[in-house]
Amino acid sequence: MNLLRSSVFALALLVITPPYSLLALATAPLPRIWRYRIISGWSHIVIWLSRVVLGIRYRVEGLESLPRKPVVFLSKHQSAWETLAFQVFLPPQVLVLKRELLWIPFFGWGLALMSPIAINRSRGTRALKRMANIGRRRLAQGFSIVVYPEGTRVAPGQRRAYQQGGAWLAVKAGAPVIPIAHNAGLLWPKNAFIKRPGTITVQLGAPMESLGTTPAALNAEVEAWIESRMEALCPK
Repeated sequence: MNLLRSSVFALALLVITPPYSLLALATAPLPRIWRYRIISGWSHIVIWLSRVVLGIRYRVEGLESLPRKPVVFLSKHQSAWETLAFQVFLPPQVLVLKRELLWIPFFGWGLALMSPIAINRSRGTRALKRMANIGRRRLAQGFSIVVYPEGTRVAPGQRRAYQQGGAWLAVKAGAPVIPIAHNAGLLWPKNAFIKRPGTITVQLGAPMESLGTTPAALNAEVEAWIESRMEALCPK
């Protein structure tokens, strides 16, 4: 049954993505927030399909703690699900991502029009400076910023070192940080064709102030909060 569900889901994505990409390209002359509203509609459709076809539901804890101003979200990264679902239940946001993702046909084209912070990781300090400069502008434009500090998708029950780039951006911009823990990888595994039905739990922490701290200290605080939640979300 899961194979059938996943096949129908993949077929639906194959049908809707190319024409929606053309719609995304047509939004190029529009203001950033209008582009975001229209292009993120694709994510709304995909998350709806994942519920109806795959049987994947979700619950979000901690939304009441979100401040009114833009923030930096530092999140666990397990699957493609959260990159889409965050656009459904979080405020307007931009992603910090590797620039190569913008080269993917259809998907990358729409992603590029959502004003991401695309960086060349090989440039080290220059990449951090670029991220901070663009990040300040996006925050001023009313967008929150989503960063995955582990740098790549990590399977449930595993972990990687948290990179300081997201915390560094928050400190430089003076923006509060919201840590996010979730268990999406249990139902939508990395690079897996077959997805499983069930309920994903997403937990948002209280705002962590970036003023008066260092990127290393803030990054350590975020890592400790997220990983302490992961023990219950993804029990071994």
